[in-house]
Amino acid sequence: MGQIKIYGVKDRLNPVKEILSDVIHSCMVEALEFPEDKRFHRFISMEKEDFYYASGRTDAYTIIEVSMFEGRSAGAKKQLIRLLFERIQDKLSITSEDIEITIFETPMHNWGIRGVPGDELALHYKVDV
Repeated sequence: MGQIKIYGVKDRLNPVKEILSDVIHSCMVEALEFPEDKRFHRFISMEKEDFYYASGRTDAYTIIEVSMFEGRSAGAKKQLIRLLFERIQDKLSITSEDIEITIFETPMHNWGIRGVPGDELALHYKVDV
């Protein structure tokens, strides 16, 4: 399971939401072996005056937060990060200086999905990749 939040300046983020969602999902599928039909993305488009960031960043500055079940290897998570940087640059011309990625992992029992705790779900995909 994975929930992804994407934050950015509204005028820059809104026009690229669909492509960015496709890019992020392709990276999740490749690096973490997520099922093709498991896409949970939320875009938080902010007014420029509500989104502060460090100097050296542009209006394309984008934060990607990935919340997921714990269990993936460090190698798989690093591959996800590398793929995100590479594909976002390639498909959207947003440089790595303007992208920040954070992965939050929690035990499956801390999730509630379809009426049960996450550790009681019957998953049709692997978490330990």
